[in-house]
Amino acid sequence: MGALFGGVGLGAAVEAMERHTDRPLVWATAQYLSFSRPPSVLDIEVVDAAVGHKTSQVRATGHVGDFEILTVNAAMGKRDFPYEGSWAEMPDVPSPEDCPARITDFRMQNRLMSRMEMRIAKGRGPDELPGPPGDGRSALWARIPGLDVSSTTLSILGDIVPFGISQSLGVRAGGNSLDNTIRVVQLVPTEWMLLDVRIQAVVHGFGHGLAHIWAQDGTLLATASQSAMVRAFREEPPRD
Repeated sequence: MGALFGGVGLGAAVEAMERHTDRPLVWATAQYLSFSRPPSVLDIEVVDAAVGHKTSQVRATGHVGDFEILTVNAAMGKRDFPYEGSWAEMPDVPSPEDCPARITDFRMQNRLMSRMEMRIAKGRGPDELPGPPGDGRSALWARIPGLDVSSTTLSILGDIVPFGISQSLGVRAGGNSLDNTIRVVQLVPTEWMLLDVRIQAVVHGFGHGLAHIWAQDGTLLATASQSAMVRAFREEPPRD
């Protein structure tokens, strides 16, 4: 069985922090310190760092027994303010119904990734790699059956930068997350979410990138960013 998916660790911490504060997430960042694998149980402890009238600063640690797996810092809250706007631009891509399904790599079978439904809006499938380097941009339509749009869902889906790294390099590669950051803009109902991935650089074996997460109607739901240790995939073993 594989290790805990980084976005799930962040999502679990976000869920715990929202329940602890009874306030919605504004921003959270996770630093991954070690791996957790079944049948281990990850316990999450939340503590207040500072509590104000409208916002709370909180910390969470995830641990298996006495062994720390991840640490999360976050801000929670909501404020009334008469002015607002959104200046990011959603890319022009085909609708989910017109995009091919993303084929799940054999390494992801029976893991969380196999529960996500994803369709490639901009990018290449595994049978098209290796190939020439990309332009640093890729996009996936995604949904997780049984889960509504929430800060937790966005935290899970925001762990998508390794997909963009593979697309940008033009090789079959992935990565181990060093961190995940999620900034929630607003939550609106949507069947599909567009993961608009933008890779900034891959240097010295580390990749850096971000993703805007959009609702189908063009609402910006969140932005996510991440650094990862980049690893080339081994060739898939022959199948009967």
